[in-house]
Amino acid sequence: MDIIMYGSAILAILIIVYMLIKQMDIKITLFFIGIVLMLIAILMGYGISVEEFESTGAVWLDPLLAIADQFKSTLTSAGFIILILGGYTAYMSYINANDVTVNVLTKPLGKIKSVYFLVPVVFLLGNLLSLVIPSASNLAIILLATLFPVLKRAGMTSLTAAAIIATSATIMPTPIGGDNVAVAAELAKYPAFSNLTVTDYVFRYHAVVSIPTLLVIAIVHYFWQKYMDKKLGIDTEDAEVELKDVKLVKGGRLFTAVYALLPVLPILFLIVVFFLQSVSNMTINVSVEVVTLLSFTIAIICELVRKKKAKSVLDGTEHFFKGMGNAMPIVVLLVAASVFVTGLKSIGIIDSLESAMAGVQGSNLGFILPLILVGLTALIVILSGSGTALFYSMIPLMVPLAEAAAINPIVVTVPMGLAGNLFRAVSPVAAVVLIVAGSVKKSPIEIVKRTSVPMIVGVVFMFILSMIVFL
Repeated sequence: MDIIMYGSAILAILIIVYMLIKQMDIKITLFFIGIVLMLIAILMGYGISVEEFESTGAVWLDPLLAIADQFKSTLTSAGFIILILGGYTAYMSYINANDVTVNVLTKPLGKIKSVYFLVPVVFLLGNLLSLVIPSASNLAIILLATLFPVLKRAGMTSLTAAAIIATSATIMPTPIGGDNVAVAAELAKYPAFSNLTVTDYVFRYHAVVSIPTLLVIAIVHYFWQKYMDKKLGIDTEDAEVELKDVKLVKGGRLFTAVYALLPVLPILFLIVVFFLQSVSNMTINVSVEVVTLLSFTIAIICELVRKKKAKSVLDGTEHFFKGMGNAMPIVVLLVAASVFVTGLKSIGIIDSLESAMAGVQGSNLGFILPLILVGLTALIVILSGSGTALFYSMIPLMVPLAEAAAINPIVVTVPMGLAGNLFRAVSPVAAVVLIVAGSVKKSPIEIVKRTSVPMIVGVVFMFILSMIVFL
């Protein structure tokens, strides 16, 4: 039985790793392997490892019932939040509010004369903008069209500007990030984290590590880019960036101010609520989806005031629902990952791993599990260029393994989540690196040389800080 269990688990994991490295979509594969593993478990005489699972009466159909149940469970929790956030992001793009925010925040940069002072400033600004435009690739495209010419006029080299832009979307703590939503929802399933909201997770745990790490990376960026420019000589080549222009929303200062705030309105609401709960006895149970829907309502009102055409505004709200549909692949990936893990649990491999992890209890080696997972993340992300697929697929495993090792699950969730986002800019095949390299007429390897040191230092600092704070 052990040979079947370990052989099936190793083969399943190798297939997933291979597909990640080859940059193939793994959702259907996760579903398929999960079903196969559950069928193997049935043949081994085990049941399907799902709490309160009620069989269909036909055991060969039970894996499909497990998938249906997982869809129902995910769509009523983390999945629904991700869909709502996808809709809001799409609507912000439709009304050009994202572009207004970019223009408002980047306009003052033209007044800064010190080239290298701009390096940490632009890096931190780019990460701030990732709250509005969470996609690293989309943010890079916008920054290349808006910031790159400004940085070049200020005298910054093409490679320095490219490195900053390629690392803009990293680890900004945000309660509207899909990865944070998924982690918080998973943690909340366990008694130790009952009633944990994504706001609590981000501001109580994630931000404690991510904000200091961002500041360290900004400083390292300053010295590393300065050193590399000096080593290679001043780059005077004018790279041509021919990408989309950022649209402007017509209106006065009031409209500009309001539209600049709309993309971050859900975050502002959550921060205010979190602050009120922290400094007073006030109990306000406001969730991410509630503040997002409230922000959506406010955005519609703003559009009605601006356009004064009810039909046009109401027709435009369709983009919100289309955006929800565009976010569905993330939800499906979460479900697929859970089905895959259910398959692994059903054949007994998770219990075996938990027993192995229990061996490190009391041995002062609690850092071993997060170190292994961060190392695995580094390998897969650098080879595949994507950290999200691996991270989402590991979420259902994080708490059981952490509990088996007798360590705080936060010691696993925070380092692994941050590592995936940081290592992305070190991969020469990552979409954001390829976009930046192609736009500034440089090779991906040249970009990675500029991004690798700040990102690797950031990962090391982040890991050590996580161990100190949470272990």
